[in-house]
Amino acid sequence: MKFLFDLFPVILFFLAFKLYDIFIATAVAIVAAIVQIGWLWFRRRQVDKMMWINLAVIVVFGGATLISQDETFIKWKPTVLYWLIATVLLLSNLIFRKNLIQTMLEKQIVVPSFVWNRLNLSWVSFFLTMGCINLYVAFSFSVDTWVTFKLFGATGLMLVFIIVQMMMIGKYLKDMQPAVVENVTVNELDSLEKIENKASKER
Repeated sequence: MKFLFDLFPVILFFLAFKLYDIFIATAVAIVAAIVQIGWLWFRRRQVDKMMWINLAVIVVFGGATLISQDETFIKWKPTVLYWLIATVLLLSNLIFRKNLIQTMLEKQIVVPSFVWNRLNLSWVSFFLTMGCINLYVAFSFSVDTWVTFKLFGATGLMLVFIIVQMMMIGKYLKDMQPAVVENVTVNELDSLEKIENKASKER
């Protein structure tokens, strides 16, 4: 459900474009992004930072598209968002020594620090690549093709990438599991041995 909720503005953008044109679709996407955040506020739920960033980008580039009646701005919007995310992930790690991917997932999974670094770099590379792909599709094909790619192509690539990341994480989790079990077993044996020694002394 959350996945569909996150795609809400993109889905409405796609439907509005198919029914009307790129400018109506852009206006619908702006309103949808505002309504999306407003709904979360109304339900007193936390609004992700990414949603605020997306809102800011869609308002700026969507607004420029509506004012100038030039579709170029809205075509650049996904690329700017992708590259902005990649920049935040990279600079947070390099300058502030904070791995944002680890911050988001460390409560669910435990993997070595070098794996977190690889994951972070993988996401940086993915978003940089997605930004380039978006520009290629947007300015090499028709608007209709770009809008279709924006919903189905970009979403599909994201899902494939996430699956690959899960497989990567799963590999390291399997490698770590025997070691964890072994450590627990050794600790338990140490505890049992201490109890037996104490009992022998009391006798």
